[in-house]
Amino acid sequence: MAAEQHNLSGIEKIKTASDGLRGEIKESLKDEITGAIREDDQALVKFHGMYQQDDRDRREERAAKKLERLYSFMIRLRLPGGLLTADQWLAMHDIAGEHSTGVIKITTRQTIQLHGIIKSAIKPTIQAFNAAKLDSIATCGDINRNVLCSPNPGQSELHEEIYSYADQISRLLMPKTKAYYEIWLDEEQLADKKEEEDPLYQDRYLPRKFKIAIAIPPNNDTDVFTNDIGLVAVVNNNKLEGFNIAIGGGMSSTHGNSATYPRLATTIGFAPAGEKTLKAIYEIVTVQRDYGNRSDRKLARLKYTVDKYGADWYKQEVEKRTGFALEPARPYTFTARGDEYGWQEDKTGNWFYVAYVENGRVTDTKEQALKTALFEIAKTGKTRFRFTANQNIIISDVQPADKSGVDALLQQFHVTQATEQSSSIRKNSIACVALPTCPLALAEAQRYMPALLEKIEGLLGKYNLSHENIIIRMTGCPNGCARPAAAEIAFIGTAPGHYNLQLGGDRIGTRLNSTYRENLDEPAILTELDSLFKNYAKNRDKNETFGDFAYRTVIVRKE
Repeated sequence: MAAEQHNLSGIEKIKTASDGLRGEIKESLKDEITGAIREDDQALVKFHGMYQQDDRDRREERAAKKLERLYSFMIRLRLPGGLLTADQWLAMHDIAGEHSTGVIKITTRQTIQLHGIIKSAIKPTIQAFNAAKLDSIATCGDINRNVLCSPNPGQSELHEEIYSYADQISRLLMPKTKAYYEIWLDEEQLADKKEEEDPLYQDRYLPRKFKIAIAIPPNNDTDVFTNDIGLVAVVNNNKLEGFNIAIGGGMSSTHGNSATYPRLATTIGFAPAGEKTLKAIYEIVTVQRDYGNRSDRKLARLKYTVDKYGADWYKQEVEKRTGFALEPARPYTFTARGDEYGWQEDKTGNWFYVAYVENGRVTDTKEQALKTALFEIAKTGKTRFRFTANQNIIISDVQPADKSGVDALLQQFHVTQATEQSSSIRKNSIACVALPTCPLALAEAQRYMPALLEKIEGLLGKYNLSHENIIIRMTGCPNGCARPAAAEIAFIGTAPGHYNLQLGGDRIGTRLNSTYRENLDEPAILTELDSLFKNYAKNRDKNETFGDFAYRTVIVRKE
């Protein structure tokens, strides 16, 4: 094996010495002197589904008072395909109110995370999750994370069959260690550690995080090619034939480091539905385990392994391990990438409502009481809840007889009105959490983007472009949590109040954007967009999207 096994990074040493991800977490939790946990354990708790954070808005104030930083934890759930029952939503509502900031955050990976959980509340929070049959295993860390799948139940008559693969893949790639159950749920440690030997992750786990998504054409709503493994369902004659498999996607990069870059996944072939698809996925992961870079974490994602050895080599290595050859990729068509809002009927005759959730923040505001509405709807017990990869919520599985009652609640708490009145660009936008909790953030994102979008809406209105469905994304750093490199317009934070302006991604998620201007403040951003929109309104081709126009007239010309 040619993986870098010498000069291992510090995190690699922590993982192998962790006793199955146990480390000293139990001892860290008992330390009442600090709100933090020990440094090595901060890396290990990620595998248990959480990050240690602090309130960066209050750092200076607390430092002036010679106080420790205001530490807390973010916990993220494992929800393959993003599905909660009504009872689980009620439990989540209560847990968020008791232990966190109260905001329920829908992520770009179709799950929920809670922020602001203090150290002493971590264990009660996880135990409350467990009582609701929920867990946070393997949602962070160097491991396969939450598996995405197109959540729209009206997408295909085979939606449930395809959707089931998210759970199958999640189970297939779960770590074997029982540390989570021992530390957080007080289960007894196994007397025979052989029972938790892990042929997939061994004691090394993966070189870096690993992400998988499933898309159901014609809608690429999961941004399938931005993942380490992208699976495109191939359906013919109302039968799931299998999946085209793409590898090596990823959005993260580092400012000033040209060795790092965003990348869209490369399609390497087709696998029939069932055992062969699952076997191919498993062995793609083992190749990354064995050949991924374990010396430099900035170069440790699968995309760098693919580019180092070549996609053809990677495919051949996977085929050696599976014992079968991948077939040539099969044809399909993407025509959209996004969520369709409002009431829709699924293929079984039930109904679902897609509600817009600005930046995924489920809370009550003066415009709408979204959190209260969802709580009241859950109390009826007549729905389930699905999360989209665009941070929105689907109130699903509503029987025809119950539709009017659910609709009345949506209107009573102004959810319908807020969804219908939001502009096209808002409903196509995503922003990451960024400040004040993310330690990587260089600039604002979710707190700032709504105000910037209001000004961009004014510019679009000026040129009669208000109904254009332009995909806009913002992140506080280049780590890429909101998939900015795949947007038509992206703002990537470089410093407080400053962003790189990126243009030219396509509408369906098959082309990355490029940097157009660097390190712009708000007035400069608006000046650039004003000029671009004016040019677009005047000179675009018929039915040409903004991303295609920018690529044709600005990016290609620039290159």
